[in-house]
Amino acid sequence: MSLLLITGIIIFSGFLLGELAARISLPKISGYIIAGILLNPQVLGIVPHSFIETGDPLVNISLAVITFHIGGSLSFDKIRKEGKNYLIMTLAESLLAYLFVFLLTFLTVQYVFNLFDSIYLALAFSMLLASLAAPTDPSATLAVIEEYKASGPVSSSVLGIAAFDDIMGIILFTLSLASAKVLLGDGDTSMLDSMGHLFYEIGVAVLLGAAFGFLLNRLSSFFKKETDGALIVLILGILIACYGTATYIGVDELLSTLALGVVVINYNKQKDEIFGLIERYTEELIFVIFFTLSGLHLDISLLSGNSMLILLFIAARLLGKYTGIWSSSLYLSIPKQVKKYTAGGLLPQGGIVIGLALLVSKEEAFNAFSILIMTVVIGTAIIHELFGPVISKLSLKNAGEIEDEHRKAQIQKK
Repeated sequence: MSLLLITGIIIFSGFLLGELAARISLPKISGYIIAGILLNPQVLGIVPHSFIETGDPLVNISLAVITFHIGGSLSFDKIRKEGKNYLIMTLAESLLAYLFVFLLTFLTVQYVFNLFDSIYLALAFSMLLASLAAPTDPSATLAVIEEYKASGPVSSSVLGIAAFDDIMGIILFTLSLASAKVLLGDGDTSMLDSMGHLFYEIGVAVLLGAAFGFLLNRLSSFFKKETDGALIVLILGILIACYGTATYIGVDELLSTLALGVVVINYNKQKDEIFGLIERYTEELIFVIFFTLSGLHLDISLLSGNSMLILLFIAARLLGKYTGIWSSSLYLSIPKQVKKYTAGGLLPQGGIVIGLALLVSKEEAFNAFSILIMTVVIGTAIIHELFGPVISKLSLKNAGEIEDEHRKAQIQKK
């Protein structure tokens, strides 16, 4: 089967099931993901396994556009007004998610399952797995927000906290990686080296994104009178070049494209036009491609063998996120609905977490449990991909930021 035919099947199937999902009041992306799962080589086998790696460039382009859009939600005016709240809530929910996952995982693998011969292995495993609890994949929530045109303090808080979450995730992972190596007697890695890598990873990614952002600002001003089509080509070209450069020099691609979006929203006079074009002409296609391919990438077999550990990770992380938002909000002047419903939009995971888990698998010091960590992370991604959009929709609806669907239908008929 040709690559073009497979790509056409993927896009059409995702679109069709997305529309069917919308008819039964589910988020469209639930339909996209289900389409990907049905096309999965392990299910109906319509798409061959050889296509999965071939489709990676489409996933990367989609991620670049999505994170650019998220960066576009972080204007400096908004950060000045809400940045302190976002930062405090991020610290609380990410650190408590880390703590809950670490404690519950360690007690379970050491004293219930007896998975490891050494307590040091159990500690290192629990530490690394806990570090993967902090990051949030805001792609699902962003898709729900855009689909239902949700707006309000909860929507803004979710996107703001999710942007900080990735940075916290990298910090916690880097420190945990170094600590776990020391714990297991690997003397090749010092805490100083890890901190240096951390600053390189975050600092260079942000600088790279900022540089490409100012380049886009300059070029969009120069080609101001060009057509919408030309501007879309320019935006996508800069985005893909930024993402590819980050990959080439070994820094976080998502932080780079997010920083690019921040520069554009704050320093480009055409910012409304640029983000309006992305929303009108490319966003739905990007969501169809990304979430259908996400369902296609999921390894369904991983759900069976380690289901207890996967469910433990999900429950402990959920408890940490909710407790963190609730406890930090007691000391902040924020609306009541932010305290109650923000955590519901922070549950989805994927993207960066899977990338960090892959880094663990490349370290020989962690051969005893690296496959288990990858299994838990991918298993968690499967469950979050399926249920995350529904939870996000319910959270936003309960917060009053999604218009009542029956009323919306009545207005459209008139």
